[in-house]
Amino acid sequence: MSTGPVDPTTTPAWASLDAHRAATTPDLAAWFAADPARAGELSFPVADLFVDLSKNLVTSETVGLLLELAEQTGVLARRDAMFAGEHINVTEDRAVLHTALRRPAGASPALVVDGQDVDADVQAELAKVFAFADAVRSGEWRGVTGERITHVVNIGIGGSDLGPVMAYEALKPFAQDGLELRFISNIDPTDVAETTKDLDPRTTLFIVASKTFGTLETLTNARLARAWLWAGLAAAGALADDDEARSAAVAKHFVAVSTALDKVAAFGIDPANAFGFWDWVGGRYSVDSAIGTSLAVAIGPDAFREFLAGFHAVDEHFRTTEPARNVPLLMGLLNVWYVNFLDAHTHAVLPYSQYLHRFAAYLQQLTMESNGKSVRYDGEPVTTDTGEVFWGEPGTNGQHAFYQLIHQGTRVIPADFIAFATPAHPLVDEAAGGADVHALFMANFFAQTKALAFGKSAEEVRAEGTAEEVVSARVFTGNRPTTSIMAPALTPSVLGQLIALYEHITFVEGSVWGIDSFDQWGVELGKKLALEIAPALTGDTAALEAQDPSTASLIRYYLDNRAN
Repeated sequence: MSTGPVDPTTTPAWASLDAHRAATTPDLAAWFAADPARAGELSFPVADLFVDLSKNLVTSETVGLLLELAEQTGVLARRDAMFAGEHINVTEDRAVLHTALRRPAGASPALVVDGQDVDADVQAELAKVFAFADAVRSGEWRGVTGERITHVVNIGIGGSDLGPVMAYEALKPFAQDGLELRFISNIDPTDVAETTKDLDPRTTLFIVASKTFGTLETLTNARLARAWLWAGLAAAGALADDDEARSAAVAKHFVAVSTALDKVAAFGIDPANAFGFWDWVGGRYSVDSAIGTSLAVAIGPDAFREFLAGFHAVDEHFRTTEPARNVPLLMGLLNVWYVNFLDAHTHAVLPYSQYLHRFAAYLQQLTMESNGKSVRYDGEPVTTDTGEVFWGEPGTNGQHAFYQLIHQGTRVIPADFIAFATPAHPLVDEAAGGADVHALFMANFFAQTKALAFGKSAEEVRAEGTAEEVVSARVFTGNRPTTSIMAPALTPSVLGQLIALYEHITFVEGSVWGIDSFDQWGVELGKKLALEIAPALTGDTAALEAQDPSTASLIRYYLDNRAN
C-alpha cells in the first residue's frame, strides 16, 4: 500500500470518465432495448443477497472506467491493508478491524496485529457476552429482589445506540418472548422520562454502553437511570436507605460495555460485568462487538452468531471476488460516479420492510460520519466533492411523501430499494377476496423502480386521453437511477450481510477520495464547546460574556424564558 492517497482527479481514469460523461446521454430504455442481457450482466449474488445494478445510469464502458479508477487510486490495495490490520486510520494511528469481529472461531490463519492475537481476544469477549445473554434469557440473572428481568434498557449514543436499535427493530421476530429492549440516547431528559415511565425497577436491567465511560450524554443518562432505579425500589419497599443497599441494587441492575474498568467500578457496576472492545473498532462499525450485547440478549447467542456469519460472508466476498463482480466495490464506485460526475448530493435508502424502519438512520452515521471529510488522510485538502446525504423511509410510506421529488424533481437522487421475498407476517386481506398483502406490497416495490427507470412519455400520457394543457405535468422523464437489493427473508444473517455491504461501499468511496473514513473529528468541536457554554446556563456571567453576540443573545433568551 502506498504511503499517501492518490489524487483521483489526476488519474487517467478520471479524465476518461469526465469525457465519457460529456459524451453520454443516459437512456435506460434504449440501453435495455439494445442489450436484452443487460439485467443479467449487471445483477450479482452476494451471499443471500441478490443485487440488481442494471437500472443505474451506466454502460459497460462506464463500469470499466470506474474499475480503472479503483485500480489507479489503490482501492484494493487499501482493502487488503485493512483486512491485514495495517494502521489505515492514519489520524489516530490505528488499525481498522471491524471485520475481525465476525471472523469465525478457529479461523485460519490466525489474525495477529501489533503482537496481539485478535481472534482469541474477540472470541473471549464474545463468550463473555453470550454467557451473560444466556443468564438473562434463562432467568438465572435476576434483579435485587429476585425477580426475573423483563426489560433491558440500552443507554448509549451514536454507534452505541443506532446499531443496536436498528438491529433490534429489524430482528424483532427473533427476540425472546417476555423480554423487551428499550433504548435511551438523547440527553434531553424527555428520553429517560418517557423510556422508563411504565417500567418496574425490580425487573429492569440497564446496559451502559460507552467505550471510555466518559461520554457526556451517556453518563448523564446513566446517572438519571440509577436515580430512577433507587427511587423506584425505595418506593416499592425493596431498598434500604443506605449505601450498601444502593450498591447492591446497581450491581444487579446495571452492566457496562466499556474498557474503562476503573470508571465502571466507580459508578457501582461490577467490573466483571463489563464487556469490552478495542480501539480498532469505530463506534459506527461496532454493532457486531460487545456494543451488540443488548441484541444478543434479545435474540440469543445462536442467532447472534448467524448475524456475525452474515457479516463475514460479505467480508469474504469483498476481500476475494474479482473486481468486475465485486458488489461492494461496484456500488461504491457507482456512488462516486453519481457524486463526482452526475452532481448528485443525496442518496435514498428505501427498504420495503417495516422492520428496517431505522436502517436509513443507521446508515446516516455509517456513511456521513465516515465520509463527511474535506481533508485527505495526508492532511491535504480534497480535490473533489466527498460524501452523500443519506436519507430514507420504508416503502410504501415514502411513496406518499417524498417520491414525488425522486420521480419528477430536478435533482439526480440515486436510490437503493431493499425487499424480501418471504414476509415475517404473511397476512391476507379477506375483505379483498383473500388478497396476499405482501404480494401487493412487493408490486409497489417492483413498480417504483420500473417507473423511475423508464418513466412515461408525453405520447403515452396523451394516449390515455389526458387534456393537452396538463400533459407535461404528467410526463415522467425516467432515467432515475436505482439499485434493487433482495433476499429470501430478513434473518439475522441477512441483516449482517446488508450492514457489511454498506460498510464496504463506504470504504470504497473513501478510498477513491483519499480520506480517512474511520475518524470523526467533526464530532468533537461541538462537544467541547458545550462544556464551555454549560456554566453560562447556570449563572456564570464570565462564561456568558465570553460567547459571541449571537450565542449570548440566545442564551439570554433561554434564561429569561425557562419556567423552572
